[in-house]
Amino acid sequence: MDFRYLGNSGLKVSEISYGNWLTHGSQVENEQAKACVRAALDAGITTFDTADTYANTKAESVLGEALAGERRESLEIFTKVYWPTGPGGPNDTGLSRKHIHESINGSLQRLGTDYVDLYQAHRFDTETPLEETMEAFADVVRQGKALYIGVSEWTAEQLQEGHRLARELRIPFVSNQPQYSMLWRVIEAEVVPASEELGIGQVVFSPIAQGVLTGKYLPGQQPPEGSRATDANGSNFIKRFLTDDVLTRVQELKPLADQAGLSLSQLAIAWVLQNSNVSSAIIGASRPEQVTENVKAAGVTLDEGLLKGIDEVLGHIVEKDPAKTAQNAPQKRPNS
Repeated sequence: MDFRYLGNSGLKVSEISYGNWLTHGSQVENEQAKACVRAALDAGITTFDTADTYANTKAESVLGEALAGERRESLEIFTKVYWPTGPGGPNDTGLSRKHIHESINGSLQRLGTDYVDLYQAHRFDTETPLEETMEAFADVVRQGKALYIGVSEWTAEQLQEGHRLARELRIPFVSNQPQYSMLWRVIEAEVVPASEELGIGQVVFSPIAQGVLTGKYLPGQQPPEGSRATDANGSNFIKRFLTDDVLTRVQELKPLADQAGLSLSQLAIAWVLQNSNVSSAIIGASRPEQVTENVKAAGVTLDEGLLKGIDEVLGHIVEKDPAKTAQNAPQKRPNS
């Protein structure tokens, strides 16, 4: 496993990290989930990403149990706050001071740790003053409950304003967690240049586009039984990629993967890691062998000819519109 600095901080993270969105506490039985975490540890992964909202807090508990007994200092544990948790009361969501402080305490208890290495705003909260949010994050850092602060799916402008406040409060704002893959490149035009200027690193999710870039979804055919596309929770996130045009072009990437001596999923993960602003690529898994296979993308360098070939194959199906980042931000939340 290779390691990279998280933004311009001194924290090193494994360039492939393990995340449990849509798996632990929901799609995958606990023992199988723990086996996946063990496979990640055995492969040299030290960085683990979760969130309080995943499976309505259950995912954090499963991860905490899976990591119990490991040397805490040898791990980087990330979690997030924003989306609803609990019964969904009026203060069970958002980035208010109340929700942040209650959420970090709940996350630490479920994860079985005194602190997280990175605490992330899961989205930008349009209803809470940013000053209130950043001041609450500063309290969390000063209380020793988090070492660094990050965000997820913030626009370039939001990153700039959040970073300015973090500088004033003297807390380390070091990362952004966006969706990024060969098919979804909306961060490249604005978010990445702003992040490079601010010293913020990307911890990217869905590098294999929810499984589409594995090549298992075939044009003109029904999705394989038991795949994410057939799961009630996962299908909403993958359906935008399930067009015959996209799936045909993904199949056309196979000769390029073969040329590089990689599987399609390894090629996809290696591709996002060619971006120097990417600190880590998050992989998920429902089976331990998926982890073992995908970590082989670590340390791979793709030559310019191969990268150009990928662009030529994918052509117009690649989404690059930076406005799509803003569309990922939540709409105004109801008052009740």
